[in-house]
Amino acid sequence: MSYPPDPAAPEPGPVYPDPPYPGTPAPPYPGAASPPPPYPEATAPSPPYPGAAAPSPPYPGAAAPSPPYPGAAAPPPPYPGAAVPPAYPETPAPPSYPGGAPQYPGAGAAPSYPAAPPAYPGATPTYPGGPQPIATTPPYIPQQTPPTSAAPPEAPAPDDLDYRHAGSRIHVAAHQRGADATAIGQLAVQVPGFLVSLAVVAAFAVGILGTAMGWLVILAWLASGALVFHRPTELAFARHVMKLRAPLAEERARLEPIWREVTARAGIEAHTYELMVENSTDLNAVAAAGHVVGVTTYALNEIPSSNLAAVLAHELGHHTGGHAWTGLLGYWYSLPGRIAWAFMRGIARIAIRVASVFSLAATGMVYLFIGMFVIGGFVAAWYITVPLVVAPYLLAYVGRQGELRADRQAADLGFAPQLAQVLYHFQAQEDAVKAQAAAQGKQLKEPGGLARLLTTHPDNYTRLQALEPYLQLGR
Repeated sequence: MSYPPDPAAPEPGPVYPDPPYPGTPAPPYPGAASPPPPYPEATAPSPPYPGAAAPSPPYPGAAAPSPPYPGAAAPPPPYPGAAVPPAYPETPAPPSYPGGAPQYPGAGAAPSYPAAPPAYPGATPTYPGGPQPIATTPPYIPQQTPPTSAAPPEAPAPDDLDYRHAGSRIHVAAHQRGADATAIGQLAVQVPGFLVSLAVVAAFAVGILGTAMGWLVILAWLASGALVFHRPTELAFARHVMKLRAPLAEERARLEPIWREVTARAGIEAHTYELMVENSTDLNAVAAAGHVVGVTTYALNEIPSSNLAAVLAHELGHHTGGHAWTGLLGYWYSLPGRIAWAFMRGIARIAIRVASVFSLAATGMVYLFIGMFVIGGFVAAWYITVPLVVAPYLLAYVGRQGELRADRQAADLGFAPQLAQVLYHFQAQEDAVKAQAAAQGKQLKEPGGLARLLTTHPDNYTRLQALEPYLQLGR
């Protein structure tokens, strides 16, 4: 073992290795009067002497000297029976234990020594001020780190909703669900697409399965629209297509009281509709199929309860006006026609690419054939082709009117100021995106005239202007 040097001792000289055999004296030091005493069974290096010359070479097989402490030239060996050298200043003298020296407070890391047997049965001794050794018996129990203070949880969105009815219904609406002028117009616009889809289904069913089985397939397809109001089918559609999920317990605890207040003001049974959640960082909600009302996690957790109630009241307006189920029904019955149109467009693109490989004349012939086919369709069945071309613009217009009607529904329930706050939030987001693009030297491309005609939502200023009569009345 090694000890730190005595501060009062003279500067130590070089270290000599131990003699290879017990009892054999070390070689004489140059300039020394007498040889040093032998060190029986010692493994530490021989002590240095003042004025000693260069050390003699180590004996073959001699043990290597112990590593010195940082800053020390060489540690003195322990003499049998010699007193323990003094420790560092202001440090109590450490006890001598077999197998290694104790750790000193504030000192550098001690050299690694083989593990010594415990001085006491079942445990290793502890040293004042040193690290606690690991007990062999009983089993080691690691020291527990005191827990750090956790960051405070984020404050929930404020619950500022005026619960006028506390969930109690003051009246019952004559119709829990209906179809206003917007919904009827949506169905009317979808009629041409429905006729095209019927022709496509009939052609494939009768052409592949024959007349009898083909008519069964046609009737089954016509009856499939009832699935819009079938709750298990609606929930499966919401989960797998719209990526909605059932709310968690804490989400339901926040969502249901607000929903009950909204439905109580409208005279609607709260359980008529199914509440679902979408994992999204956008402020949004959706009315899907016949019974589903979805809301994003951002809207659920980040906006005040009154604003969330305004958003839910808007979606309830889509349901009570019939916008949700008529939109899904029209989409479902026009789907075969959409698939057939996409297939024809794909074939036309492939034909143009193949023709372009051969020659420019071949490509022109393909374009000519496609043009003649389209013109022939307009001439032969203009009552189908013209509505099909105009239908997307009419559907977008009907969609914008449906949004304004849903806004009025929310305002009639007393949520006009809160809905206006949500619309201002949307506008602030759009302005921030434009400002960021301008700061980067970019300019966002504004939609053109035809693109604006295809938008299904009116701009925020149009919606705010429609809410002004309700805001002026202080409702």
